[in-house]
Amino acid sequence: MTAELRDLTGDVVVVTGAGSGIGAETVGQLLEAGARVIAGDIDEANLDRLRARHEGAPLAAVVADVADPAASARLVAAGVDAWGRVDSVVANAGIGYFGGALDATDAQIRTMADVNFLGTVWLARAALSHFRERGGGGDVIVLGSVAGLGTGGGGEAVYAATKAAQIQFATSLDREVRHEGIRVSVVAPAAVNTGFAAATGRFGDRTPEEADFLRPGDIAFGILTTLRQPRRMRTALWSMWSLAEANG
Repeated sequence: MTAELRDLTGDVVVVTGAGSGIGAETVGQLLEAGARVIAGDIDEANLDRLRARHEGAPLAAVVADVADPAASARLVAAGVDAWGRVDSVVANAGIGYFGGALDATDAQIRTMADVNFLGTVWLARAALSHFRERGGGGDVIVLGSVAGLGTGGGGEAVYAATKAAQIQFATSLDREVRHEGIRVSVVAPAAVNTGFAAATGRFGDRTPEEADFLRPGDIAFGILTTLRQPRRMRTALWSMWSLAEANG
């Protein structure tokens, strides 16, 4: 028997942190699946490169700092303006400063909380308002981390705390809105071969691409797989590990 999958053709999906890494891979796979994408990123140059890579595709790019609640509203509004609605949002934007609890500055700690946790809250709120207005349900996918599940290593206590808050918010929100046909899912990877993970020094002298960990495309595949599940199904939490990591 053929597995039942939702067709993403024509779906309108907002992706934050879309200019590089996991976000950029997610945008590419969504476009290949026939979706229409609103790509948000704080770095305009990254968005320019993304547009050039997918020239002619149904892609709208919006410069957005997810720490600003108004940015999430603009991203959803961009989907409505371009294609009349938004079907799903992917809260992918994240930032980490790694080291001991006293190593980060006050500003860096606040930025992690604002981007990782509150950025997820603002996007979910904007999506929820829109989903309720138009009816028919929708998806909120949160890009978490296994660090938020208590498996983070030393040197990331504050980062892990922001990811734990993010995961708890998503889990509780799913209970709140599932009866409306709105699914809230968490995809929580371990180390991924990106510049973000390289900041921990875990790759040593190797470039991220040479490290034997998860690849951005693996996580994007997980996001699309979650979106493609039949509407009767929910993926509350999907933790993803590479074979190279002993903790998984």
